[in-house]
Amino acid sequence: MKLARSIVIFATLPLVATLGGLLMIVFADETQWGYDGDQGPQRWSALAPEYLLCGEGKAQSPIDIRDAVDVDLVAIEFHYGETANKIFNNGHTIQVDVDPGSHIVYNGITYDLLQFHFHAPSEHTIDGEAAALEIHFVHKDRNSASLAVVGILLSEGDGENESYAAVFDHLPADVGDPAPLGEPIDLDTLLPEAQGYYTYQGSLTTPPCSEVVRWLLLDKPLELSTEQIAAFTAIYEANARPVQPLGERDLLRASP
Repeated sequence: MKLARSIVIFATLPLVATLGGLLMIVFADETQWGYDGDQGPQRWSALAPEYLLCGEGKAQSPIDIRDAVDVDLVAIEFHYGETANKIFNNGHTIQVDVDPGSHIVYNGITYDLLQFHFHAPSEHTIDGEAAALEIHFVHKDRNSASLAVVGILLSEGDGENESYAAVFDHLPADVGDPAPLGEPIDLDTLLPEAQGYYTYQGSLTTPPCSEVVRWLLLDKPLELSTEQIAAFTAIYEANARPVQPLGERDLLRASP
């Protein structure tokens, strides 16, 4: 099935909700939440009034990727450069903040790259199967409150992924302030060569679960070594929200 490129619609939501959700990714909030027990995902909506969407939202993320409709969509234009980075453990994941300058252009909209972080196992699943890890590159629209998150599944391979070595060799085990990662990273090297993707309108996968995200999940996983995966899971063995119902939303896949 082919759809006109202009059919892809981007939701614009209130600025306060978007920035609040974004700050939740960047900083640990005073409200305690986690991934198990009384603070786990099934309880998020009861932990604070501003988290109600985690339980009542109709466009939540992540989702199980299945039965996507192949369409003729624009490519994601990556304009990533070499950048100094700061890495830290924010209490929920390992996050890397990047210097300004890198961005993507999607459907005519420019989104600036703010940071990337990891989840174990992958939050999105493919036909019910999770990968070892998932990386999220978080971008913000320059002219509105919308976000775009590029997700990549990370699976176990035979050897070290040298492009990710600077990150996985310096994972901070303790919660703390951002610290320089060392040498600048060429962010382009963190991406797979093939950049087909799935897309749908969704939410942040952490409280307050704001429904402000255009998800762009690349359909080709990258490989990390067993040791690289173990370095992360030794700190965060399970920091993935369970998949949420797709409901009436469109799930599209960019045709090769």
